[in-house]
Amino acid sequence: MVKLTFCGGAGMVTGACYLLETDTTKVLVDCGMFQGSRFSELLNHDPFPFDPTTVDVVLLTHAHIDHVGRLPKLVKEGFRGKIYATSPTLDFARALLADAAHVMRSEQKWEGTEPLYEEKDTEAVFPLTIPVAYNEKVPVAPGMTAVFHDAGHILGSSIIEAFVSEKGKERPTKVVFSGDLGNSPTPLLNDTTVIHEADFALIESAYGDRMHESHKETKDMLEDVIEETIAQGGVLLIPSFATERTQELLYELNELVEHGRIPKVPVFIDSPLAIKITEVYKKHPEFYNKKAADLVRSGDNIFQFPGLRFTPTPEDSKAINAVPPPKIIVAGSGMSHGGRILHHEKLYLSDPRTTLLIIGYQAAGSLGRRLLEGAPSVRIIGADIPVRARITRITGYSAHADQRQLLAWVEPMRMSLKKLFVVQGEAEVSSIFAQLVRDKLAVEAVVPKVGDSFELK
Repeated sequence: MVKLTFCGGAGMVTGACYLLETDTTKVLVDCGMFQGSRFSELLNHDPFPFDPTTVDVVLLTHAHIDHVGRLPKLVKEGFRGKIYATSPTLDFARALLADAAHVMRSEQKWEGTEPLYEEKDTEAVFPLTIPVAYNEKVPVAPGMTAVFHDAGHILGSSIIEAFVSEKGKERPTKVVFSGDLGNSPTPLLNDTTVIHEADFALIESAYGDRMHESHKETKDMLEDVIEETIAQGGVLLIPSFATERTQELLYELNELVEHGRIPKVPVFIDSPLAIKITEVYKKHPEFYNKKAADLVRSGDNIFQFPGLRFTPTPEDSKAINAVPPPKIIVAGSGMSHGGRILHHEKLYLSDPRTTLLIIGYQAAGSLGRRLLEGAPSVRIIGADIPVRARITRITGYSAHADQRQLLAWVEPMRMSLKKLFVVQGEAEVSSIFAQLVRDKLAVEAVVPKVGDSFELK
């Protein structure tokens, strides 16, 4: 028997968590946090639909909190198996989980909520971890081997092939977990690995109903937004995810400044977490694509340029207010769901000279999503703020593959696939993409719900 149970990330974007079972082994792929709305966050406190003490292994596709955020809860409740991931994933996870614990402790102080775990619980995760390299067969459990491939999503992100051996079968059953697939090509990362065959596969579908701009269009749009905001003496606010989006922006801004394509104005990276994550990027140039790696070898500091200032402390952050416009502020969180971006939005969203640039996915219920959908006013840190700023979006900086890229990733597997599970998307978007797969590739594609189990025959 090989059984797959969807414990999160099904019918929703966040909370990725998949249990792959045989008669002798239980392997969890990702253990992510539910994010976006207050309701989603409350789901994190629900009991796991399995006994954590019986799980043998965890395989991690990458370090975003919606893929690793419940690991400390898993360990706190008795998991003592092994956790496999690439080295950048483990380095990112250490910083991201500590930050999540800190945020939850702050929320407990102000809102009276019970934190999911504390910082001591995050540290208990890492003695269980084992770093893996790309493209190597790793015997992760009796009768199961895993291979990690570059997903091109964030540094160290992985597509995981699980090979499950069964008695009486000549070859193992191959189950592929896409994790989050990258929006290739990107400035820093290698392209997403192509998988040519599988018996079963799970594919993310965050952008399963739309297309992104090309990289050239994306860069030109960024240049235009910066020039327009500077010309009217305004503030450009960019809510940005600490991992990958901020580093990609730094790379792009570095090129725009060094080639004289935008005026030199103060640029602030106002996110302690993004600053820590940038140090991890500097630590692992072996995971860059050839162009970025060659630039680093030539002596170019791809994360530094004239006018750039990092503001790690609260005092540094508050000092940004004293710098007159025009200026650019890049701050977390990426969905305006918390973090320092809220203070800047509270201060500047009522100014018509301000531009709020959305460059990442905005989950339903998040403040970023409400702003993107045109809310005339929003409540931020206890105050009702009228929205007079220009709200604009560039989807080409998304770290996720779009509909065309997702379909192209499935296509080489179409002759061998018995079933494709469409996950990690809003239910309607996943259904649209599943239908497209059925129509275009003649592959059986289903959209599971949380709690659904399938026997993989």
